[in-house]
Amino acid sequence: MKQFTRKDLEEAAALVHRHMPPTPQYAWPQLSSEVGATVWVKHENHTPAGAFKVRGGITFLDWLRRAFPETRGIVTATRGNHGQSQARAARACGLEVRIVVPHGNSVEKNAATRAWGGEVIEFGRDFDEARTEARRLAAETGHLLVPPFHEEIVRGVASYALEFFTAVPDLDAVYVPIGCGSGICGVIAARDVLGLNTEVIGVVSAHAPAAKLSFEAGRLIETETALTFADGMAVRVPVEEAFAVYANGASRIVAVTDDEVAEAMRLIYRTTHNLAEGAGAAPLAAVLQERKTVRGKRIGIILSGANVDADLFRAVLAGETPRVA
Repeated sequence: MKQFTRKDLEEAAALVHRHMPPTPQYAWPQLSSEVGATVWVKHENHTPAGAFKVRGGITFLDWLRRAFPETRGIVTATRGNHGQSQARAARACGLEVRIVVPHGNSVEKNAATRAWGGEVIEFGRDFDEARTEARRLAAETGHLLVPPFHEEIVRGVASYALEFFTAVPDLDAVYVPIGCGSGICGVIAARDVLGLNTEVIGVVSAHAPAAKLSFEAGRLIETETALTFADGMAVRVPVEEAFAVYANGASRIVAVTDDEVAEAMRLIYRTTHNLAEGAGAAPLAAVLQERKTVRGKRIGIILSGANVDADLFRAVLAGETPRVA
């Protein structure tokens, strides 16, 4: 991935802001009191699609229209938020959209993707198998394959970090969930462009720890399964281009269990009355795990999305942790 300049990120932010306003960031007093640190929440749950991914869809399709104007359609794989983002942007450009999801994917994310104009195709047992089918389908149809990680997607996603660091430039650390890596790479890019000393700390599911294992080994490591209800982090195979960025730009990567994620979802709802999906609550779960380390500091967490099925969230609020077989 190229090294972005401040102009690159500011131009991306200007493009994103033509489609949506900047999202807010708040230091919620009850939440800060629970943690024992000043906790700033970047509310990417407040975008038009309920997740940060919508930004990358805007910048990617803007680039695609200029770079490949002959494109008639796109194909991509997703667990939900990336698919919504690409469907929303591509249909606005008049393109056909096929979105491949694994069997058993979120019912409500699938419905939202269809509402944005995407054709949802179920294939495989997990995201990585859906990615394989998306590649096959793109070759069959001649449509452009949209990867989960791309320079233009990261440039758009980085606009949230540019907003955050501009509003709160003196954060000691920011905790960011990792799926395929566009979020953490965008945060690292904005941090570096602005010349800040803020630590960037990645967060993965303990049940899908490929990014953490790779980070600690210094090489790509795949896992056999990624069985977590925090579907935005359910990735078995790390993206090599993303790994090259966070391997050098992150301070560390923290693994959180599904029980810890469920508790963080409840705490976010109780102290801020905001809805967080599993990946969106994972940064807070990591902060709670590192309470002693963060005490008295100024900490940022990325609430990356709110797209959780109602039945699942109802179970979480009742004190349960959803299980994935």
